[in-house]
Amino acid sequence: MHERALHHELGLDLLRATEAAAIASAQTMGQGDRHLSDRAAVEAMREVLDTIFMKGEIVIGEGERDKAPMLYIGEHLGLGWRLNTADLNGLIFPGVHIAVDPLEGTNLCALGQPGAITTIAAAEPGGLLGAPDIYMEKLIVGPAARGKVELEAPVKHNLGIIASSLDRRIEDLVVVVLDRPRHTDLVKEIRETGARIQFISDGDLSAGINAAMGESGVHAVLGIGGAPEGVLTAAAMKCLNGEVLTRFLVKEQLVDRDDRNKVPADAAARLRDMGIKDPAQVYTTQDLAPGQKITFAATGVTASTNPRLNGVRFFSGGVRTWSLVMNTEFKQVTYVDRVHMDKDNPNVVVRL
Repeated sequence: MHERALHHELGLDLLRATEAAAIASAQTMGQGDRHLSDRAAVEAMREVLDTIFMKGEIVIGEGERDKAPMLYIGEHLGLGWRLNTADLNGLIFPGVHIAVDPLEGTNLCALGQPGAITTIAAAEPGGLLGAPDIYMEKLIVGPAARGKVELEAPVKHNLGIIASSLDRRIEDLVVVVLDRPRHTDLVKEIRETGARIQFISDGDLSAGINAAMGESGVHAVLGIGGAPEGVLTAAAMKCLNGEVLTRFLVKEQLVDRDDRNKVPADAAARLRDMGIKDPAQVYTTQDLAPGQKITFAATGVTASTNPRLNGVRFFSGGVRTWSLVMNTEFKQVTYVDRVHMDKDNPNVVVRL
């Protein structure tokens, strides 16, 4: 009996899923309906995931089972749940825990703005933290500053460390921040250091990937975003040698970030159910994505500042996508520029 490899082959399968979701959602770009864009991505991604040789389980998805029709937390996907191994020469389907964001930046796609991507992370069972769909305070840096910054340290201190690690002045840094009223004080602190700020309306996962990649023009991501995206970011950081430091927050804590006691009883109970005993705990990359065999895939949907994740382009007779797929086991990052030709059109011309 033999087990299907969890790294290379799974990565290519996950890539098919992100590409399908990207193409489907890109067809809704600019229609002004974020729910339509998200639904297109979810349906396309799920259809592909259910054809993969695995016994997959969603640990981060579109929500709880009673609130999401598909890609919900706990949903089983993959051929391993339906096929009998006795009929497949003893092939063992690997158990895989999956985190998905079928369309990060639903508003970006709906409005035709840059930065929307589709993403999936996968690992062996227990390799990804099942984070609840609440807020998360985040600090994301690249390899040079890994292990040197602290979430609870003053902004000036952390930016000084990042600048020193990159052999730059603080004034040379670009810090990405979600454009939200809750970040008013944070923005003021960053500006006081002289660092430059790049505001984004959505998509701190995409920004986190850029922060971990050299020559992206992004050196750090600071602020409060979604917890599920934080786990996906951690999976990407494991592959890129970057770092994300986080702390869970509920809505009541957004007014005063220093008060960690404003956790309603029902929220605290749900956190405990998800294995989060102390909401004030700082979670590291390893805490969020402890797996040894992590695979991460992403495909661009709309235009991007990262040329490796360009948006989907449609042409007569086909579609072109830009993606990346990475894994921790062999520390590989593969960039994929793929042309999907119309099977019924024998005259499609592939361009450079």
